[in-house]
Amino acid sequence: MRRTVDYYFVPQSPWAYLGHARFAALLRETGTPVRVRPMDLGKIFPLSGGLPLQKRAPQRQAYRLLELRRFSEALDIPLHPEPRFFPVAGDPAARLITAVAQHDGDEAAMRLTGAVLAAVWAQQRDIADDATLAALLAETGLDAARLAQSRQPEVQARYDGHTQAAIDLSVFGAPSYVIDGELFWGQDRLDFVARRLRA
Repeated sequence: MRRTVDYYFVPQSPWAYLGHARFAALLRETGTPVRVRPMDLGKIFPLSGGLPLQKRAPQRQAYRLLELRRFSEALDIPLHPEPRFFPVAGDPAARLITAVAQHDGDEAAMRLTGAVLAAVWAQQRDIADDATLAALLAETGLDAARLAQSRQPEVQARYDGHTQAAIDLSVFGAPSYVIDGELFWGQDRLDFVARRLRA
């Protein structure tokens, strides 16, 4: 049976960045379709007991930086643990990815998602800035009109729908991969995702 993966993430997540290329490669290898679903963790955290980074205990914040360095080295993926533009608002990029998924399909949205994540964590660019988002569209070969379209109420409604769907599926963090209703949370669970898709 051919499965589809629902991919829930926020475009400013370092963990989504660390997993994105491996996830995309797994989809290609297995021929698995994906539904790209950026979500608003700001609405999910209050329901799931999560805390924004700035409100977490100091020891948790310190360990997060340690783990980012570990994974960056282990996976050989360039990453600035404390990039110049972070924290950064993810909504503009999330709406842009949503608009691209709507107009150009999920494969194009995956391509843009990878570029947005790398922009934050490898290139230290401001993904809340319209000029950066326009440049990322150009760099990924996508229509510049998507930026204006991303501000339309219909796109906001889709983005809100992704967030509600994530809540309904008990998603509480990013990235999350959902297969046949089963949740896999975190880029460090991609081995389990692979097992399911190859079964």
